[in-house]
Amino acid sequence: MVGRRRAIKKKKDPAKLDAIVKKAKVQISEREKGYREQSLKIHPWVCGRCGKTFTRENLHLLTVHHIDHDHNNNPPDGSNWENLCIYCHDNEHQKMNEYLEFGDVAVNKESEAATHNPFADLKSLLDKDEK
Repeated sequence: MVGRRRAIKKKKDPAKLDAIVKKAKVQISEREKGYREQSLKIHPWVCGRCGKTFTRENLHLLTVHHIDHDHNNNPPDGSNWENLCIYCHDNEHQKMNEYLEFGDVAVNKESEAATHNPFADLKSLLDKDEK
């Protein structure tokens, strides 16, 4: 095989990657524990969207949502937090993802009046049956 070089692949160190992932997870966990605990002390244990009430038994299903979607904005008064159940929290983030992908579909769009009237000929049909 003259003239051909074999590509040399660098081996990725899985231990190094695992350490980076572990460190990131620990940092996220510490950050979340801090503001979650604060929010649970400040706000009632009720979902801000659907109104479901939580107890110690199911408190793990109550999450803290950052209203401005900035997870580093954690004021001590809790003004950027909203307690949401996991389902409403997922829904809130899905709405944000759709907004980021498609934009605000309602902006600068006037809805057109409906032109079709399904009952337009109903009277004549009813009159026809009576005869």
